[in-house]
Amino acid sequence: MSATATPAVDDTPPTPRSSRRERTGWYVYDWANSAFQTTVITVFLGPFLTTVAEQAAGCELGADSCVGYVYPLGIKVAVGSYYPYLISLSVLLTVFVLPVVGAIADRTRHKKRLLAAAAYAGAGATVAMAFVTGERYLLGGALFLVANIAFGAAIVVYNSFLPQLGGPDDRDGISSRGWALGYLGGGLLLALNLAVVTALAEEGNPQRTLDLARWSIVSAGVWWAAFTLVPLRWLREHPTAAALTSGGNVLIDGFRQLGRTLRQLRAYPLTLFFLLAFLVYNDGIATVITLSSQYGTEELRLTQSTLIVTILLVQFLAFGGALLLGALARRIGAWKTVLLSLVLWIAVVVAAFRLPAEAPLPFMALGAAIGLVLGGSQALSRSLFSQLIPAGKEGEYYGFYEISDRGTSWLGPLAFGLVFQLTNSYRVGLVSLLIFFVVGFVLLLAVPMRRAIVAAGNRPPRVL
Repeated sequence: MSATATPAVDDTPPTPRSSRRERTGWYVYDWANSAFQTTVITVFLGPFLTTVAEQAAGCELGADSCVGYVYPLGIKVAVGSYYPYLISLSVLLTVFVLPVVGAIADRTRHKKRLLAAAAYAGAGATVAMAFVTGERYLLGGALFLVANIAFGAAIVVYNSFLPQLGGPDDRDGISSRGWALGYLGGGLLLALNLAVVTALAEEGNPQRTLDLARWSIVSAGVWWAAFTLVPLRWLREHPTAAALTSGGNVLIDGFRQLGRTLRQLRAYPLTLFFLLAFLVYNDGIATVITLSSQYGTEELRLTQSTLIVTILLVQFLAFGGALLLGALARRIGAWKTVLLSLVLWIAVVVAAFRLPAEAPLPFMALGAAIGLVLGGSQALSRSLFSQLIPAGKEGEYYGFYEISDRGTSWLGPLAFGLVFQLTNSYRVGLVSLLIFFVVGFVLLLAVPMRRAIVAAGNRPPRVL
């Protein structure tokens, strides 16, 4: 439990000062990059790349089913497994890339340039999907790997600005507003793309559908690139003490600093314990979001239009949910609010188990509940972690945080898949995810947050 008294800490970093313009610039990057997560990852890219791989395997475009294989680098891969394997490979690569990017961010005086390099590498690879035509599945896979890794790297740099934008009592609100704007931006572009696809698609013309999906993906890259100009102009550099005294090669210094930080992590066991709790419960959140469409189609036998409406509902309600839980955190504290959100996630999973088949309205109502709790639980976890980072190491620690966010999302799907294989029931598989929320709740409850913040050398917020 958190301590009742706040120990005096004389060497805590001074409270950062930032302008409204600078904070707005930071919010806008969430608006910019969320288009990639929603339009590309959530909706269009999986079916698009799978169809391209099917064409490369000799399947007829528009066929109801296709048992075919492609051979990337001489490895035999079923067309249906190509995209999931790409996801797994990108996750593996981010585990190595993100901490290094974070270490470099802490050692450079030009963090905005690093943000620009990562963001435009990702946006450029997304726009280049325009050239993935015919049977070019290898090009599509390579571009996805670049885009997804760059997306994660840019998030690490972006998150590292958060502790420099406000003091301990301000970060929950700042993080929540950024996350809320991200859901709004991502939902808006997705709604526009879905409207265009619905209006221009032709019955019996699968090539037109494939082309519309490709250009929807490209639009997300253009959106990402265009709105990234705002944070690059409005954010200010906040070089760390290490960056100001560094005179060598930033890349080499970054690797050296990462090695030192890895050796020193044991000095902050409570920070690591929080990361463990986040790893567990966030994996449950990610799995519910990832598998909700499959659960809706396979178990509940819902139509594609119902799923699309529900996805948009989640996006726009997550905007309000992030602001709502952010406001609650100002009254009772972020730690208590995240714990409350995990109780609500448990209720969501139980309710999903009891949903009737072929009933779209209850499914949409559950989607609305997910939207209200989704943004806040993620935004407040991000701001909570900012309190546990030693000053000057924001990039490195957010590199480890992003690994927990992205690099462990195979645990939940693995548990779901194993339970389904044993029981042949999607409902039982879904209930198996309760363990992630229950264990995550217990672990987070056991973190003495106020003592952990002080141990990291920071001043705790007024309420936790």
